[in-house]
Amino acid sequence: MYYKKEIYKITPGRILEFTHFFEKFMKANQQKNGAILIGCWTTEVENELLIIWQYPSYEDYLNIQKRVEKDVLHQQAQEQLLELGELYVDYHQDTITPASDQPVQKQTVTVSGYITNDKEETLLVKTYWRSDTWELPGGGVEDGETLDTALCREIYEETGIKVKLLGVTGVYSNGSTVSIVFHGKSTGGDLRTSEETQDVRFVKLDSSNVNQYIKRGKFLPRVLDAMKGYSIPYETFKVRPYKLLERLEGTDLQR
Repeated sequence: MYYKKEIYKITPGRILEFTHFFEKFMKANQQKNGAILIGCWTTEVENELLIIWQYPSYEDYLNIQKRVEKDVLHQQAQEQLLELGELYVDYHQDTITPASDQPVQKQTVTVSGYITNDKEETLLVKTYWRSDTWELPGGGVEDGETLDTALCREIYEETGIKVKLLGVTGVYSNGSTVSIVFHGKSTGGDLRTSEETQDVRFVKLDSSNVNQYIKRGKFLPRVLDAMKGYSIPYETFKVRPYKLLERLEGTDLQR
């Protein structure tokens, strides 16, 4: 493994602007191209930001950086920096090595939703950084956030649609990212785009046209599995003491 440490000295009073910029452009671009975010920390007075990235090897790091610099998100980030002005006044990066022989283990958890309306149309989004394909709406799970809460938040932020979740249609992993897909129904809201989505719409999907919309191989099985209409139960709870917060019963085709 190869680890990189970045330290940004933030312009006074601009920590929120910088973290928003980081999430939208820097983090999205790095993770899209294969980097793993170990963590992001700020000082108590919010004048510095420490970021640690993980890469499979130094060679992978070099290749990922090449892809990052060629990505459309990189160009968008440069343009946004020109508009925002000086978000940070100093920057330093360095290679770091774990003090223990045990490698740092990190799984990124993402959620997405196969959401249908009363016409049985499916909610799809097209993002700025994956403009070659449509996909199910969703995103990353924040620290301390339950999967269902994260998905409802992400869908509303990306599309303006409020949803009721019913169950889980599949779990997918590539070794560094775990992706959980839920089935749900739209319950309201107004369809709109966001800072992340350039287009959002409800589409009548079936086996004859799904490949016209879902162009990336990793997304297609998730949609096809969800289209079967079957989902398993999901629970969220807290402990000390135990309390059930939410249970989705799932949908059974045999009912």
